[in-house]
Amino acid sequence: MAARRGNKTSMKNMERELLCPVCQEMYKQPLVLPCAHNVCQACAREVLGQQGYGSHAGDPSSEPTSPASTPSTRSPRLGRRTLPKADRLDRLLKSGFGTYPGRKRGALHPQIVTFPCPACQGDVELGERGLNGLFRNLTLERVVERYRQSVSVGGAILCQLCKPPPLEATKGCTECRATFCNECFKLYHPWGTQKAQHEPTLPTLTFRPKGLMCPDHKEEVSHYCKTCQRLVCQLCRVRRTHSGHKITPVLSAYQALKEKLTKSLTYILGNQDTVQTQICELEETVRHTEVSGQQAKEEVAQLVRGLGAVLEEKRATLLQAIDECQQERLARLGAQLQEHRSLLDGSGLVGYAQEVLKETDQPCFVQAAKQLHHRIARATEALQNFRPATSSSFRHCQLDVGREMKLLTELSFLRVPEAPVIDTQRTFAYDQIFLCWRLPPHSPPAWHYTVEFRRTDVPNPPGPTRWQRREEVRGTSALLENPDPGSVYVLRVRGCNKAGYGEYSEDVHLHTPPAPVLHFFLDGRWGSSRERLAISKDQRAVRSIPGVPLLLAAERLLTGCHLSVDIVLGDVAVTQGRSYWACAVDPASYLVKVGVGLESKLQENFQGAPDVVSPRYDPDSGHDSGAEDATVEASPPFAFLTIGMGKILLGAGGSGGAGLTGRDGPGAGCTVPLPPRLGICLDYERGRVSFLDAVSFRGLLECPLDCSGPVCPAFCFIGGGAVQLQEPVGIKPERKVTIGGFSKLD
Repeated sequence: MAARRGNKTSMKNMERELLCPVCQEMYKQPLVLPCAHNVCQACAREVLGQQGYGSHAGDPSSEPTSPASTPSTRSPRLGRRTLPKADRLDRLLKSGFGTYPGRKRGALHPQIVTFPCPACQGDVELGERGLNGLFRNLTLERVVERYRQSVSVGGAILCQLCKPPPLEATKGCTECRATFCNECFKLYHPWGTQKAQHEPTLPTLTFRPKGLMCPDHKEEVSHYCKTCQRLVCQLCRVRRTHSGHKITPVLSAYQALKEKLTKSLTYILGNQDTVQTQICELEETVRHTEVSGQQAKEEVAQLVRGLGAVLEEKRATLLQAIDECQQERLARLGAQLQEHRSLLDGSGLVGYAQEVLKETDQPCFVQAAKQLHHRIARATEALQNFRPATSSSFRHCQLDVGREMKLLTELSFLRVPEAPVIDTQRTFAYDQIFLCWRLPPHSPPAWHYTVEFRRTDVPNPPGPTRWQRREEVRGTSALLENPDPGSVYVLRVRGCNKAGYGEYSEDVHLHTPPAPVLHFFLDGRWGSSRERLAISKDQRAVRSIPGVPLLLAAERLLTGCHLSVDIVLGDVAVTQGRSYWACAVDPASYLVKVGVGLESKLQENFQGAPDVVSPRYDPDSGHDSGAEDATVEASPPFAFLTIGMGKILLGAGGSGGAGLTGRDGPGAGCTVPLPPRLGICLDYERGRVSFLDAVSFRGLLECPLDCSGPVCPAFCFIGGGAVQLQEPVGIKPERKVTIGGFSKLD
C-alpha cells in the first residue's frame, strides 16, 4: 500500500510533463515534432489552420473511426473497402493523377509546411506531408492514461453500446475501438466469428494502434535511422531517401537508448542529496532575488527623487533670478514713466516751470530757474532721444536643456563591460607572457580586469576546469611571469565595473618556448671588417652596411679575388642545460647566417679574417643548412641556418646525422619562406641545436653540434643585412657571463 501510495504521489507530481503547451490540457493523441517536442493532434491542426495552411497541412495518419464507437454510422461496406497498394499510389502521384496533402495538383515546387513550436519558440519544418509525416507518441499516451487512472480524472468509463442508462465499462477492444461492459463484449464478439479473436484490453477513451506505424507506408516500424534520427519501416529502409544512412534494428536502438536513459536516471536518483542541496540553493537565490530586486527599486526611486530634488532646487533658484531681474527692470521703467508723465501740460515738471515763468522778480527768478533749467534740459534730451530704460525681453533667461534632456532620455541601468578582444598581434610568449586586449567600441567602461590562464597540456583533476587568476588588473595589458617552458597556455580576460563582471573574451592559446630564454647582447669585437657592422646602442640589433668596400670587393671577385665575411657574436657563452633565443632577420638581407658555435673555434677562425670565394661559402667549416662534405663524422663546431632574400635554404647535412634528414624536413636544396621571427634552441648535454619558426614553433632544422666547450650565439653577414634580437618581456636580472676567458658582470 505504501509503494502504491508513493507511486500515485509521483504520478501527481509529474502532471506538468503531461500538459500540451498549446491547450495546457493533458495530451490527446500527441504528435512528435522534429524538434522532439509534443503537441496534441487537434492543437496542431488548429495552429496550422491559423498559419494559413488549411487542408494542405495534412492530418496525421490515424485509424478511421470505428463503427463500434458510433453504432449509428456503422456501415458494413466500410470494413470491406480495400485501399490501393503503396507502390501503385506512388506511381499515380508521380504521374500527376491525384494529389496528397501538402502538394497542389500540378505544382512544380511542393509547399514546405513549417510549424511554430510553442515549446522551443522556433519554426520547425514538417516537410511536404505536413502532419502526415509525424509519429504519434504512443508511450506518452500510455503515461497519460496511467496518470488519469491514478488520479481518477474524468470518472468511470461507460459502455458505448449499452442501452440507456449505460453500465460501467469493464473491457476495451482496440480492433473495434470501443469500450464494453461484460454483456456487450460477449454480444459483439460471438464465438465462432473473427471478432471472437479480438483481445480485450482495459477500458479507455483513447484507442491506439498495437504498434507504431510508419506515417508514409502504414507499416509497423522495424528500424532506426541514426543519420536522420527517425524510425523507419522496411520500405523506408530500401528507399532512396535513406541511401547510405546508418540504419540499425529497433531492438539495438531500444537497448542502447534504454541503457543511456537508465544510466542517467540512476545517476540522478543516486544524487538526490545534491539535487535537494541545489533546490535549497535555488530557493535561497529566489529569496535573495526578491530582496535584491526590492532594494534595487528603492535605490532607483531614491536616485530619481534626488534628481527631482536637485531639479526643484534649481527651478527655485532660476525663478528667483528671473523675479529679481523683473523687479529691477520694472523699477527703472516706473521711474522713466513717472518722468514722462511730469512732462504733460499742467502737471509735474512742466506745470512747475510754467509757474516759475510767471515770476517777475529777476533775482528770485534767476535763483529758481537755474536748477529748473537743468531738469528741463535733461527732460528735453530724453524726449528727443527716447528709448525705454530697459528691454522687455527675457531672452537671456532661456535655458538650453538639450544636453540634459538627452542625458535623461539615455538614462538607463549601468551595463557590464562587453567581452574584451585580445590583440593577437601584440600578445606573445617569450621569457614571460605578454597579454594585450581592448574593449569593443561601444562597450561600457571597465574599472579593472580579471585575467585567467591555465595549461592545456596538463590533465585536469575531475570536476570543473581550474583556472589561475590575476585579479584587479589595471590597464589593458598584463604580464604573466615564469611560464613553464614547452607548454601551451590558454588565456582569457573579462572586465568589471559597478554593474558586475562581463563576459569572458575568446580563449587564446600561446606556446611557450621549448627551453628557458637566454638573454644576451651583441658583441662585435670579433671578426674582420667591423667598420661595416653597425650595432645599435642597446646592443640588440645589428646591420651590415657594405658600402663602397663591398662594391670594390665584388669587382675584385670577378677577377678571382675573395670576399670577406662579417660576424657578430653574443656576449654570453652557454656551458650547460637547454637555452632558447629568438631573432628577426630583415627579409631584404642578401645573405645572413644565424646559429651557434664553439667560442674557441669562432675566435680562431674569425680573428684571422678568412676570405671566401663566393657568397655561398660557409664560414663555420662545420654544418649549416647549405650542406657540406658528408665524409666528416664528428659533430661540427658550428651550426648555421642560411637566409637570403626572404628565403631559408634547407639542405641535406653531412655525415653522422649532422644534416637535415628526410625525417627532419625537406630534402636538399629546398627553400621555405622566412617567418617573422626565428627561434634557436640549444641542448648542450645532447649536443643538438634546433631552428624553429618562433611564431608557430614549427621545426625547421635540427643539427648536431660539438659542445665540448662554451658555445656562443653567432650571426654572419655577406652583403647587406640586418638582425634584431627579440626583446625580453620582463626585466633582465644581473647575470655573470664568460667571454674569451674573462668574467663580466652585466
